[in-house]
Amino acid sequence: MAREWIEFIQSQELPWEQSIERNGVEFKTLSLDSDTGAVSQLLRYPVGWSDDNLHHLSVDEEFLVLDGELMINDETYSSMAYAHFPAGFTRKGFSSELGAIVLTFFSATFTRTEGKGKYDEQRLVPHLDTFEVPYTGNFHPEFPPGAGRKSLYTDPITEDQTWILGTMPLRWAERQEVHPIVEEMYLLSGEVHGNRGVMRPGAYFWRPPEIPHGPYGTLTGNLYLFRTKGGKLSTNYIDSDYQFQWWPKYDPALPENLKSFARETAIAPKPW
Repeated sequence: MAREWIEFIQSQELPWEQSIERNGVEFKTLSLDSDTGAVSQLLRYPVGWSDDNLHHLSVDEEFLVLDGELMINDETYSSMAYAHFPAGFTRKGFSSELGAIVLTFFSATFTRTEGKGKYDEQRLVPHLDTFEVPYTGNFHPEFPPGAGRKSLYTDPITEDQTWILGTMPLRWAERQEVHPIVEEMYLLSGEVHGNRGVMRPGAYFWRPPEIPHGPYGTLTGNLYLFRTKGGKLSTNYIDSDYQFQWWPKYDPALPENLKSFARETAIAPKPW
């Protein structure tokens, strides 16, 4: 996967651009695979936007609505609604009466084809209200207590995973973590103190395998969206070469094209 290490950037600092594929929609690119075109983005649908033509895409589209509302195939996706549409999934009556901000992931550069498509039904998550998805705990025997996970998707072929993690206030750890797979994160609320600085709502990272990170702590508690690439999440806990501290200095690891956007962001009313 040709994505460079990004840890971390505040999405508020990135510019909005005009989408060619979805007329009238704006986007912020969080990370891009230069080989496959797979991309993680924020999409901003304007009030009254619509695309009524029956069509399907050549790639997977996965999303979480952060604000506003989408309507797809007579299904309403309000704030914190999640879906995973596999390649070939048919869209009709695609619109946003109220406008929307949507965290969106495309699995490659896509082509759009008019008409109905064919797709792998076992890879479809048509709609999840994440408020109703139950929290689970004890997902790793060494994971520090005080957190819960809402599982949203596990790919039946690749075993890649998507989940929401919620943690309690006044919680911190002492050890670092290492994963053998890619870990991707978007911070939905709260703040996170770690070895790369203080992440605020809207913070984003794409971390390649085998990079030690943390330990982390939070004063307020927080809510994250996580994804893996390369299989299920597995974690090795190691003694830390970084001593945990509150309010650490911002010290990002960024590719050249993002370094000019490397600014700390105060806690903002909206995480985008």
